[in-house]
Amino acid sequence: MNTKNFIAGLTLLAAGIAAGWGLSSWRASSVSHDNVSKEANVPAAKAERKVLYWYDPMSPTQRFDKPGKSPFMDMQLQPKYADEVSDQSPGLSVSAQTVQSLGLRVASVQERPTAARVEAVGTVQLNERDVSIVQARTGGFVERVYARAPGDVIAAGAPLVDLLLPEWVAAQREYLAVRALGDATLTQAARQRLLLLGMSEALVARLDQTHEPSARITVTAPQGGLIAELMVRQGMTVGAGMSLARINGLGSVWVEVAVPESQGGRVAVGQAAEMRFAAYGAEIFKARVVSILPESSKDTRTLRVRLELPNPGQRFKAGMFAQVSLQGAPQPRLLVPSEAVIRTGKRALAYVVDGPGRFHPVSVEVGEEIEDQLVVLSGLSAGQQVVASAQFLIDSEASLKGVTPPMEAASASPKTAPASSAATTAVDHTAHASYSAMGTIEEISKDEVTLSHGAIEALKWPAMTMGFKLDKPALAVGLKTKQAVKFSFVRRGDDYVIVSMEPASHATSGAQR
Repeated sequence: MNTKNFIAGLTLLAAGIAAGWGLSSWRASSVSHDNVSKEANVPAAKAERKVLYWYDPMSPTQRFDKPGKSPFMDMQLQPKYADEVSDQSPGLSVSAQTVQSLGLRVASVQERPTAARVEAVGTVQLNERDVSIVQARTGGFVERVYARAPGDVIAAGAPLVDLLLPEWVAAQREYLAVRALGDATLTQAARQRLLLLGMSEALVARLDQTHEPSARITVTAPQGGLIAELMVRQGMTVGAGMSLARINGLGSVWVEVAVPESQGGRVAVGQAAEMRFAAYGAEIFKARVVSILPESSKDTRTLRVRLELPNPGQRFKAGMFAQVSLQGAPQPRLLVPSEAVIRTGKRALAYVVDGPGRFHPVSVEVGEEIEDQLVVLSGLSAGQQVVASAQFLIDSEASLKGVTPPMEAASASPKTAPASSAATTAVDHTAHASYSAMGTIEEISKDEVTLSHGAIEALKWPAMTMGFKLDKPALAVGLKTKQAVKFSFVRRGDDYVIVSMEPASHATSGAQR
């Protein structure tokens, strides 16, 4: 019995050893097989990434069908894989992690009524329309000058100077003699002569009562204001028509505003204005534009805009400075934050949000800046979302990936193109010119063709392989790869578009005929 148990135990032990060895061998072979499979799949996985084209990062709009050195820069071309391009949107895709790390912020395009505003500095000046000149009506002598001096402010009727006028004595005696005759007609004529000599009605009435001629007269101020000039001194001899004093009224003052030439078109006569003076804190004074002077300052390149401001209590003194805000009529306008617009010097760009992590650039035309907002004249519509921060990083990524904004409206408008063709050609002669060359088709589809062409001297291009857009799908009909063709192309925006293409044999035979 013990022998049988011993034999059974040995048998079980042997079976266990055999089972363990078989299990370990199976695991080892399985692991080895997995490793071999993974290693074999690595090239396969890499091979699955399809290369659409190669491009130069410094000129991403130019495409090539094979790797090599860039014809533009001394650097290798980079591949563009199919899984890096989205067929659903022509814009730029940014991951949620990148959006969060950049601190990207968006803002809405708003439409609200705003008024064109010009902020400038003005200087208070005397109102030159409110000036009185005091003159002598007849020759005489200055007997007394009252205590007045230039710069004094006087009230209306204040005495200025006493004059002795000998001619008045003879005229008054003649009047009294004619009056004694009792002839009403002669009396009226003599009285009129006294008034023409400069005598007042009050002086003639006193002569009628006293019958005593008066040779002295006190000249008074015809209006209240500032004595700008006082031209008489005691003992002087004065003649008829000689100016004695110049008085400038202070009931209103002018504020002359220096408006930059670039903002001159926003100012018009009658426009409302608001002013603040350092002497009166936050108090706001209202005025209107009375004139825009016809000459600008040659030194500061500013326009002189004149406002008229009431001056009750003579609060405003000549020479005071004012912060002036010229307000236009409110109009509905599109506004975006100023930081949302990228100015490149030739155009302005904004990045519109298409969806989570999706953006595309648009060319915009902007107007004046109102506080921290820019007026958008074209390119955007109310309610759109635009990138308001980190857009320069988005723009750099878009440039590397060849994402460009659509063509400007100017090039799409047939009405304005002829008028501006000369200016456009002066700026970029390739925008409308047509170029012809011979090439070989490397790849072709209904929208694009990749050609290996020779050097194009007009554009200073060396021989290279690059992609072209097709103007019409019909241009690709009947053509195939490795076929020699003659083609003509033009530049449209950042793309080069083929407008005609035919087999080289047809072109050659046509030339021979």
